[in-house]
Amino acid sequence: MSWLFYGTLFHSFTLSLLVSAQQTAYRDVPYRQDYSIKYYAADTTLQLSHTCTDRNGVTQVLSANGLLHPSGGQFQYPGKLVADQTYRPVTDRKLSALGLYNQQLIYLDETALFSNAWAGKLYIEHGLPAARLFCVGAFEDKQSFSGLVSDGVRLRCWQNGSRVWEGTLPQDSVIGLQYEAAQQRYWVLGKHSLNVLDPKAGQLQIVFQQPGLTCLAVFQNKLYIGTHDGYQVLDARSFAPINGIQKRLPWPDLTVISVIHGKLWFGSSRGAFMLRQDGAFNYYYGERWLPGNTVTAIGEGAGETVCVLTNKGLGEIRFEPMTLEQKALRYEQQVRQRHIRYGFNCDVTMIQNGDLSTAQMGQRDSDNLWTSMYLVSQLFRYKVTGSKEALQNCMESFEAMERLFSITGMDGFFGRGFERRGYHKFEAKAWDGGLTNGWNHASDPQWDWRGTTSSDQTVGQLFCLTLMAELMDGDVKKRAITLMDGLMTNIVRNNWYLIDVDGKPTLWGKWHPDYVNSFPITVGDRKIMSSNIIAFLQAAYHFTKKPIYRQEAYELMEQYGYLDNLMRPMSEIGKAPQGAGDWAKMLSEEWNHSDDEMYFLAYWCLYPYAFTPELKEKYREAIRDHWQAERPEKDGLWNLCYAMTSAKSFDLPETIWYLQEFPLDMIEWPVLNSHRKDIDFVPANFRGQTTKEILPPDERPELKHNRNLFKLDRPGKVASELSAGDSFLLPYWMGRYLGVISAPVGMQKSSPHVSDR
Repeated sequence: MSWLFYGTLFHSFTLSLLVSAQQTAYRDVPYRQDYSIKYYAADTTLQLSHTCTDRNGVTQVLSANGLLHPSGGQFQYPGKLVADQTYRPVTDRKLSALGLYNQQLIYLDETALFSNAWAGKLYIEHGLPAARLFCVGAFEDKQSFSGLVSDGVRLRCWQNGSRVWEGTLPQDSVIGLQYEAAQQRYWVLGKHSLNVLDPKAGQLQIVFQQPGLTCLAVFQNKLYIGTHDGYQVLDARSFAPINGIQKRLPWPDLTVISVIHGKLWFGSSRGAFMLRQDGAFNYYYGERWLPGNTVTAIGEGAGETVCVLTNKGLGEIRFEPMTLEQKALRYEQQVRQRHIRYGFNCDVTMIQNGDLSTAQMGQRDSDNLWTSMYLVSQLFRYKVTGSKEALQNCMESFEAMERLFSITGMDGFFGRGFERRGYHKFEAKAWDGGLTNGWNHASDPQWDWRGTTSSDQTVGQLFCLTLMAELMDGDVKKRAITLMDGLMTNIVRNNWYLIDVDGKPTLWGKWHPDYVNSFPITVGDRKIMSSNIIAFLQAAYHFTKKPIYRQEAYELMEQYGYLDNLMRPMSEIGKAPQGAGDWAKMLSEEWNHSDDEMYFLAYWCLYPYAFTPELKEKYREAIRDHWQAERPEKDGLWNLCYAMTSAKSFDLPETIWYLQEFPLDMIEWPVLNSHRKDIDFVPANFRGQTTKEILPPDERPELKHNRNLFKLDRPGKVASELSAGDSFLLPYWMGRYLGVISAPVGMQKSSPHVSDR
């Protein structure tokens, strides 16, 4: 089945053919999707030191008060660490360390090194009452048990129950032990030295010295030595340093280095991170991933799980083979279960401490816009797959968007939202300077509706009405065209203004030349308002064939400079010049990312319905210029909106990266990145770009398209869970609709993927 088929299935809409037939589609094979399940300790002051998972999938955590194990817990619904009473003869002992040998749990206390495996036969009395460190491994014939125990000063080594060596570190204390199976030797880490022990020769040798050592791992014939300021790599054969100390890390104060499922993992006082094949890191920080940010241990969990133990509990980072379609359907459950309100797609707020059971839904400023984006995602999904569920989702949202018009009782004027009467403060005036106002009583005594409708919501309405008119048939098509015609008739009749219930223009619903051209050419509102209104008029003309829409569009372009305005290069947009009005200065203090969303959604009205081929080519040039300015954000939606213009190159790999790296957990957890040492910062600038390269979506605080994706930090408390209906589902199904993302290819054991998350 060719990729083009996926874009044209069930319809003959010409937009599906706008993507170049030369473009190769991404084959949707499974990749490794990461997400976290968290288990919190009841006592956050309790020291948590070790975590291990045995061959049976049993996970244990060693605390200062004994053994714990995870209880309950699922994605976005955390569990707890509770006392482990499985083996009372074990839990009644005062354990000081926990480890593994041949995937079996081994324990250390003041008397012995022992295990419940092998019929309990492993029991070695070590004679070190303060023993707190050990490691074990195969020796000589690869089956003999070998173990090294330390109390921080003395070291004792056993083979098959017999002591074969003992000693101390010269002028140093022991803080870590590692066994290297390939060479059948032990590495002993001190606070100031790294030492190698050959039990057969009975020889302990210092191979490296440096103050402030913290942790150690042996990996691929290299020694990784952690410090409070990065890590040093040594050749495990010659002991020679490889390059200098590596400080370019998410955070260099290292507490743990572990080899997990063939990859290097680092724990620090500010989160955990995994070294990728390209030399960069995947960073796991904050409660999107971990209960706490001070990492004390990292171990292999069952399957592809990585267990990250922190000062506040255990984070199980799971890696699940998943196609993009499977991910989209996972998000679909999130939207339908928690984010649908009267058919609107909305974010949920009032979440207490990340507990989704406390979430509340209510009318928000831009529910109309987010709903239009979700609606179109379901429309694309329906056209690509024929899913009756997608059609029902689409129609439910369409009815909500449609009711925004009918509930106002004003021809062609739609509200921001509506709610049952009595749940919002009623204001006599539709606008008095605050977005929390604008509520009015509907003619139905059970309902209130909110005015103050803005240009953002107008873009949302025209985006979804245009695509509903294009892709649907019969009564639904007629309803969409009727709403579009009524809205545009209202705007034209009211001299390019949205007139609210008080008879005055809304704050943002203004496209009149006196308003638009009052801004200096450097102020973005002059360009975007021109671009949007021409797009609206073209779409209205295409579907209604009413000459007035074409006539008015040409008048705005030719007599009032709207074509010049919309064609103005993005490089010329910046701060208002000296002498500009206060309003212009306010609007141009920084780049407006909400404008980007309004531009790109309205491009679906601007480009396909251009009056002439010459205009279409001009629009393509303007859209390409805008896309070039936005490329550093690697936003999948912007890339695919540009792809709609038949672009041969539109950063498809970056689009797939965006979709794969999008977090399954969309709770707005506190996120910090400005402390990181592995990113390159850029000087303060008008666009608000903070770093040379954008961070992956699952490492940054902002996920919505209309926010600054280069923002690094979001401190504070959890307030909401975002809906994936607009942020992920729209670009994914748009990619499927345009034929640049294939249907799932199959669940293979090993599949290529953009990132090695």
